[in-house]
Amino acid sequence: MADISANFLGIKSPNPFWLASAPPTDKKINVLRAFEAGWGGVVWKTLGSQVKNVSSRYSAVNYNGSKVMGFNNIELISDRPLELNLREIKECIKLFPDRAMIVSLMADNTREKWHELIAQVEDTGAHGLELNFGCPHGMTERGMGAVVGQDPEIARLVVEWVMEKATIPVITKLTPNVHSVVPTGKASVEAGTNALSLINTIQSVTGIDLDTYVPNPYVAGKSVFGGYCGPAVKPIALKMLATISQDPTTSKVPVSGIGGVSTWKDAVEFMLLGATTVQVCTAAMKHGFRIVEDMCEGLNNWMDEKGFKTINDFIGKSVPHLTHWEELDINYHIVANIDQNKCIHCGLCYIACEDGSHQSINLQYGKPYNTYTIKEEECVGCNLCKLICPVDDCITMVEQRKGPDYLNWKEFQARGLPLNDH
Repeated sequence: MADISANFLGIKSPNPFWLASAPPTDKKINVLRAFEAGWGGVVWKTLGSQVKNVSSRYSAVNYNGSKVMGFNNIELISDRPLELNLREIKECIKLFPDRAMIVSLMADNTREKWHELIAQVEDTGAHGLELNFGCPHGMTERGMGAVVGQDPEIARLVVEWVMEKATIPVITKLTPNVHSVVPTGKASVEAGTNALSLINTIQSVTGIDLDTYVPNPYVAGKSVFGGYCGPAVKPIALKMLATISQDPTTSKVPVSGIGGVSTWKDAVEFMLLGATTVQVCTAAMKHGFRIVEDMCEGLNNWMDEKGFKTINDFIGKSVPHLTHWEELDINYHIVANIDQNKCIHCGLCYIACEDGSHQSINLQYGKPYNTYTIKEEECVGCNLCKLICPVDDCITMVEQRKGPDYLNWKEFQARGLPLNDH
């Protein structure tokens, strides 16, 4: 049986699944129930200056009958008294000493405030600190949150302040509300952070009420940009994680991956791109804490199937497969194939190819149903028909070549070949 335990900067947890800093980690009662359900660790909701949250706070994007494809919130950091949070953190650690307890922090932007807050949190026995450089709303007016994360030099300065005082591991959480997470990630690593986590939420407007004309969520006739998360952001999070794993500087430190993790498969994808642990929020808010049971079981079964003994055996395994477009093999070619025994004759592939792709599917009218076949000489292997098809494995992509050897774009240009001769 595979060993799914994680060791993140010496912080050990029985599995790599942590609850992210968010409402589910805001109080003792939640965290204890999460630990009882089997979560490997939590990142306690961000502590800092006293705030007051608004009502309402959440909105969502639903798609094709599925609730909460994307989740939006305008909630700030913990609005509970700091002393209460600190006391409950200490109590949770005492009751579950084998679980990772990370505490998220966002101090007023002075060295003294950061040092004071760090000392208070370390007194609880917490195992690590996560610097919230990503809160996309509210705190930005006070020079905190995303304001720090969007400016590499400010981030560098704050990390330096933190590293002067911290005696436990420090994780810097990056904002995705930038053209690239790498500059701030590099500045943070150069300033001494022990690890990175990403992504925080993405600024968004999830929708507008067509009767009141007010964007969601509604607060007395007004709204603001919120922080977007959930399954919809996973592709963006994976891309940003990959850039961190590819960079020579940021790849030196471990990463905790965040952004749309809902299943064990999502978690494995993050880990294949370099994450040592994964943090979950929206899925737990939608389905409850016990989803971690399926995550642990699924990860364990997959590792056994693949022959991986520990999670370290596959962390980062997909990173070398990401390259630049110019390095892709132009001579590699695939062609669609429709399994007539599985085809339900819905015609979706034909419509998609005719209207949105390369007119590569033949339609033959008949009774009791029409049939569809691929025009192999026209098919460019774009995958659209396979993605549209409602029947698993009805349409497959068959490997071919349009030339004998690997040929990338730079070599293609150097040879001066006409486009239709490659």
